[in-house]
Amino acid sequence: MVDISDDGRRVRGQLQSGIVRRRRWTTAEKGRVVAEAVAPGAVIAEVARRHDLAPQHLSNWIRAAKDGHFALPCEEGPGFVPAVVCPTPQAGKASRGGRAEPIEIVLGSVVVRIPAGAERRLVELVLRTLRRDRAIEQNARLHRLLRQANNALYGSKSERLSKLDPDQLALALEDIEQALAKSEAVVAKAAGTPPPSGDRRRRINRGALPAHLPRLHRTIAPDDTDCPCCRAPMQAIGEETAERLDVIPAQYRVIVTHRPKLVCRACEKISQAPAPDHLIRSGLPSEAMVASVLVAKYGWHLPLYRQAQMLATQGIDLDRSTLAFWVGYAAAELMPLYGRLKQALLGSAKLAVDETPVPVLDPGRGKTKTGYFWTLARDDRPWAGADPPAVVYTYAPGRGGEHLQALLATYRGIVQCDGYAPYKKLPADRIVIAFCWAHLRRKFFDIAKGGNAPIATEALARIAALYEIEAAIRGSNAEHRRAERQARSAPLVHAFRVFIDQQLARVSAKAEIAEALRYGLNHWHGLIRFLDDGRIELDTNIVERSMRPQALTRKNALFAGHDDGADNWAIVASLIETAKLNGVDPQRWLADVLGRLVNLWPNDRLDELMPWACRTDPQPADLAA
Repeated sequence: MVDISDDGRRVRGQLQSGIVRRRRWTTAEKGRVVAEAVAPGAVIAEVARRHDLAPQHLSNWIRAAKDGHFALPCEEGPGFVPAVVCPTPQAGKASRGGRAEPIEIVLGSVVVRIPAGAERRLVELVLRTLRRDRAIEQNARLHRLLRQANNALYGSKSERLSKLDPDQLALALEDIEQALAKSEAVVAKAAGTPPPSGDRRRRINRGALPAHLPRLHRTIAPDDTDCPCCRAPMQAIGEETAERLDVIPAQYRVIVTHRPKLVCRACEKISQAPAPDHLIRSGLPSEAMVASVLVAKYGWHLPLYRQAQMLATQGIDLDRSTLAFWVGYAAAELMPLYGRLKQALLGSAKLAVDETPVPVLDPGRGKTKTGYFWTLARDDRPWAGADPPAVVYTYAPGRGGEHLQALLATYRGIVQCDGYAPYKKLPADRIVIAFCWAHLRRKFFDIAKGGNAPIATEALARIAALYEIEAAIRGSNAEHRRAERQARSAPLVHAFRVFIDQQLARVSAKAEIAEALRYGLNHWHGLIRFLDDGRIELDTNIVERSMRPQALTRKNALFAGHDDGADNWAIVASLIETAKLNGVDPQRWLADVLGRLVNLWPNDRLDELMPWACRTDPQPADLAA
């Protein structure tokens, strides 16, 4: 750590890996090993073994360091670079001119020399300044990384820059922001000098906390309320208030239900209030507890075995099979509500439809087979429609067209989808097919991201112009959207068709770009339907967003254990994701719904239990059952 030369880097790498090829230790190398050995929790024998040293040899080095003969190790500075204060090889010895050699302070690649015999306060001041400057440099580098990651994820040219999955980029953003916050905190804590004015201001979010959250008021008054001058009682003339978001960790409680027995002393007749029905009769959980398990598994992607481990930390011994039993009972109870939700979606004027694979255990072969979630999604908010948003997943053992035909057997309306062949075979007398521009755009993007693809790049620019118009008219009624599209989008679409025809005539029929152009040409009739109907969106992003949570659940759970398990997954996930789309707390809503269903809620009033029929402003949990 004494210098930043190639040789110095090589030596440091050897020390960290425990392999030492040089037997002649420099003063700075000894100082670094001593710093490891005297660190809190370090064991001298282990440090010596890592560096191929005899423990006694290392002990001698430590004693020499304490005596000030060759090095004084100091704590780490920002950027995780240890700082070492040590004499030069000739320190303490008179030079030919009779003067002692200076002391070196080394922090990463920076070396500062101080005259021999300098006071310790001067050494500490130089060291603090070096650490501050290094933290500022690191902050600047992290800010650059943060800007690059933000541009890759959110920038206007994000699809040209980003080759990573958006979720992976979000994780990278989190790590960079955490590192930046830590580095700024180190600068703020540095003694003596404050952070420079160019640093990022601390993020403050005052007055933006939701009003429904309970407030715990705490007053901090002076210990002495008498005037310090004349000792007269002081009067309040105002106050300053500040709000901070606090959390109470998940708290489990036991509800003890008492049902007194009353007896008539005259006729000896006994009376007792009937026991309320519960989802798990004579079992442990309340409906709120079951709802918590459901939402954690299908809403926040926590497998049951992980939930069992989390409960164990609270001293609650529940194995995974018990939680699975609760989930199965809940899915059976929620089936009528799921059926009504599915019926409501099939009565919609327009649906977005897609499918996603779901691995399912095949016990006979000891392997997994591939089932599919066929997803129906409705979101009429972009054209100010009256129907609330909703999503329904339907499990099927395959991806064949027969499953799609069965799913949409009674549907009449618009189906927006990708170019998968079974969609094109839906009956044209009752179903209008509109294809997705995002799928066409993705084909050009896959070509353009490799670079040097002028045709694909121009295609992306033409499609981006259509999306700019859509952003401007989002939220308008269907008639206004249709009029704007006819005036502004139609000329761009027709010019794009001419562009496709011209480029197809120029490129090789076997080229990848030709395949993308032909995809647009073959699906052209369905792609341009949005021009004549303001209800149709440019893409199927609503259904693709709805499938993303199930992909996360699939990644964490690996596979469904059975076809019935996949059905349960579809039932519960449909209700939870619909609640999220409507801004309803899924756990509170499910707890209420389960309590009503187990107490014989009538089937002809199921619409009253839908998420959009519930109060959307969250309320504090009841303190009594």
